[in-house]
Amino acid sequence: MAWDYIIEGLTGAINLIISGDAELLNILFRSIMVSGIATIYAGVIGIPIGVFIGLSDFRGKNILKSIFNAMLGIPTVVLGLILYLFLAPAGPLGFLNLLYTTMGISLGQMLLILPIVVSFTMNYIEGVDEDIKDLTLTLGADRIQMMIKVVEEASLGIILSILTAFNRAIAELGVATIIGGNIFIKGGELNTRVLTTAIQMYVTRGEINMAIALGIILISVAYTLSLLSNYLQKRWIES
Repeated sequence: MAWDYIIEGLTGAINLIISGDAELLNILFRSIMVSGIATIYAGVIGIPIGVFIGLSDFRGKNILKSIFNAMLGIPTVVLGLILYLFLAPAGPLGFLNLLYTTMGISLGQMLLILPIVVSFTMNYIEGVDEDIKDLTLTLGADRIQMMIKVVEEASLGIILSILTAFNRAIAELGVATIIGGNIFIKGGELNTRVLTTAIQMYVTRGEINMAIALGIILISVAYTLSLLSNYLQKRWIES
């Protein structure tokens, strides 16, 4: 029957997850590492930018905000193509040897999620009550101390931006496919398979059990992060 195919796939997938299949865990941990590095880089770069834009009033601020907001919707496959042109051996950054490496994927994902971190941080910084800024300065704090206080007030929102960025990174496919290549050399050190690219590969091979197992894990990670993000957002609204 038609449903037997799906039921067998789900049963096999659950068995793989329960048994702790080595390949399954390998792909999961690599995905977390790759996307985690991308998120750390995006946070280190994006949070200061978001704080600066959120607290500053300068000419062209709205244009800059519009650029970051527009970059939120960039197709991952287009970003992957652009990066490929730069990182290919004949490209201007080919000497970095980042093409078909996990670090190359992290770089691509970092560029993908950087606008998320900047835009979210910027919006939450601007959402801090002006009275808090004025009161801090009135009590004798300098501008740096005022900025620190504002960041503290917006900390839940900034954490939310990091969680959202990681969720976006680990679930993307275009950059991971084009820059990583989904390569595995048996017995060697080169392995760029992550959750999304591995799912695509196993579906193509007809290994539905593994594809479904990886899909369940990816959905579980995304759903858990979404629940945490919703909780933080609720906390932010209540505060």
